[in-house]
Amino acid sequence: MPAEPHLHAPGEGAGSELSPLELRVRALETVLSEKGYIVPEALDRIVEAFETKIGPHRGAKIVAKAWVDPEFKRRLVADAGDAINALGEFGPIGVHLLALENTPQRHNLVVCTLCSCYPWDLLGLPPFWYKSAPYRSRVVIDPRGLLEEFGLSLPSDVEIRVSDSTAETRLFVLPMRPQGTEGWSEEALARLVTRDSMIGTGLPLRPHEVSP
Repeated sequence: MPAEPHLHAPGEGAGSELSPLELRVRALETVLSEKGYIVPEALDRIVEAFETKIGPHRGAKIVAKAWVDPEFKRRLVADAGDAINALGEFGPIGVHLLALENTPQRHNLVVCTLCSCYPWDLLGLPPFWYKSAPYRSRVVIDPRGLLEEFGLSLPSDVEIRVSDSTAETRLFVLPMRPQGTEGWSEEALARLVTRDSMIGTGLPLRPHEVSP
């Protein structure tokens, strides 16, 4: 997987372990815990669930199914929330969810310019850079240059379309199926789907990049 770019918040040094915002969150969590408003152990269990049980594993399974099932793909692109909820394999998708399909002519890239709206139900916890001001501004100003920082260089004739998530609508990218995967099972295909490929900052892994 390509290395993530060094996107630092304004005023944050490259060697800082926590950003000013993260430090404020830690301080707030400490105060709320001391007052008995939250239970740190419960928060830890919630975080662990999103990291290990939900995302991005759910999203990878959804993408893999769309790669092998044309009817499901059609329904997913039309209304992702309804298509996923109809499967009955996951918890209900609680917000309006849209799938943005990549094609040979168009590459989709997702951002939330106002805050950090993110499809937690599908992808789990958002990466730290997704919430950063540098990412949210660069993706609008220079999306092609930003992708190159992620290690993704697209041909000049490929349109890069940046789409903005909101509190009402969550977005994720439906990447193109890698070549050389004909006859692969959904389970095998899901192993090729990365979190970044469902945000648009990366592509799925190639067949030779996963263990048999």
